[in-house]
Amino acid sequence: MVVVAALCAGGGSAGQPQPVRTAAVTQAEKTVTIDGEDYPNPLRLHSGAAVTTAAEWENTRRAELLADFRENVYGQSLPAPSTQTFTVTSTDFPAVTRKIITITVTGPEGTGSFEVKLFVPKTGAKPRGTFLMIDHRGEVGDDPDRSSGIAPVSTITAAGYAFAAFDAGEVAPDDSGSYRSTMIDLFHPADQELPADAGRAISAWAWGASRAMDYLQTDPDIDPTKVAVIGHSRSGKAALWAGAQDTRFAVAIPNNSGSTGTKLARRGDGGVGAETVARINGSFPHWFPQTYKAYDDRVESLPVDQHELVALMAPRRVVVASATDDANADPEGEFLAYLAAAQVYELYGLGDTGLPSTSWRPPTDEGFRGPAMSYHLRSGGHGLTGADWDIYLNGDLFSR
Repeated sequence: MVVVAALCAGGGSAGQPQPVRTAAVTQAEKTVTIDGEDYPNPLRLHSGAAVTTAAEWENTRRAELLADFRENVYGQSLPAPSTQTFTVTSTDFPAVTRKIITITVTGPEGTGSFEVKLFVPKTGAKPRGTFLMIDHRGEVGDDPDRSSGIAPVSTITAAGYAFAAFDAGEVAPDDSGSYRSTMIDLFHPADQELPADAGRAISAWAWGASRAMDYLQTDPDIDPTKVAVIGHSRSGKAALWAGAQDTRFAVAIPNNSGSTGTKLARRGDGGVGAETVARINGSFPHWFPQTYKAYDDRVESLPVDQHELVALMAPRRVVVASATDDANADPEGEFLAYLAAAQVYELYGLGDTGLPSTSWRPPTDEGFRGPAMSYHLRSGGHGLTGADWDIYLNGDLFSR
């Protein structure tokens, strides 16, 4: 057995000793052992051959995993628009320039649009980086001085970063009866059922992030090599899926993303009553394709699991954020997925997770940073808070 979640020795949480969590590869099999259970091995090709170099990962294995996730979990993504235009309205404020960008896209079934709000600090230089938020709660308004826990615009720009956001509902309403009505039906006939493997709302939100990135690449005030896609909870799932597919994102930040985000599917409820594949498909039937629902009661048959989705960010930075009391998201399951993804980063010499040990639980309210992987476990419940943002803004996310 070869340990693949290589971490620095020492550390651990206060109080009683905790069991060491390891992820190990059995070289003769297509499996990884995570906390004593078998999981798919991200470093095994469909042929069974081992992936031993970064070139094999990039040229072959990445494409296999993306195809498996598209077919079985998130659905096939919407295609690139046949035409796409950007209309920009800029307004100057004392410390910030606000831009409202209308992105208009055309598909085979029609034309539609959605807005991106962009706040650029006036520092005399390009921002230190840009956070692009998939905003499923409608938190981001037009006022650059407004600051909420989820979207502290003024705090972000005061730290020298740009902040962009789009309302997920303008891309796909978060409603089982109308989720197709904006962007999806531009690419699929509205009077026909979607194919069983077509992406639904989560996939569409990830697609919207890539369309926003299309714009950010053209903005002279933005460094397009320093853009992080961020989302919380359901939009955290979309942010990680966006980052996995679109390598233009330098960083992906799935905050408290839980089931079908960073939580391992094969853990079921994790012993803490966490959301399972069956529960999430039952509660939110418009989020994922019909092909995913086929695994509701047989998650062990999924050809992929979420540690492989985290690994699809390699060698770019992934930031996994959990909360101690967020049982629904199974923070230990998110932690184990983070550890298990490190073996892919190790192909690039970037396998250091920054964590002091593999013990659950790690110290709370502290950011841990490796050269390309970042993690923190915040005290408290499900949310994206000022404490999370403090770690993001001080985490040097856009450098090795």
